[in-house]
Amino acid sequence: MTIAADADRGIVRLLSHHSVTATTDRLVSLFKERGIIVFARIDFRSDAARAGLTMRQEQLLVFGNPKAGTPLMVAEPTIGLDLPLKALVWEDAEGKTQLAYNDPQYIVRRHGLAPTLSANLAAVVPILERAAAPSEDA
Repeated sequence: MTIAADADRGIVRLLSHHSVTATTDRLVSLFKERGIIVFARIDFRSDAARAGLTMRQEQLLVFGNPKAGTPLMVAEPTIGLDLPLKALVWEDAEGKTQLAYNDPQYIVRRHGLAPTLSANLAAVVPILERAAAPSEDA
């Protein structure tokens, strides 16, 4: 699995071993298993097609867990600009699937919260990595 971090922008990118739809489906399933709420699934390609435009596959999941996010929002309401969390999955120009998300430590720094609060958000990182990883049964 390729992991790239752009520390200045707080974006972590993973190379997924699955298609855009399969990666997104895997995320939804893994979130559901762990009681993480998926608030929205946006299919940008379908939206573009309805507008008569074309683009490669790209989907966005908006997800979260109130038990993890609420303490951060109580400490600093502006974190609501970054919560719920999001995962973006797209097909790049080479036909590879990419998955990106905001680095939890970056989000916490951005809003001036105690570094220890990044653990509330970091719990989803292994789930994101697992969704992009090769299937266990492969």
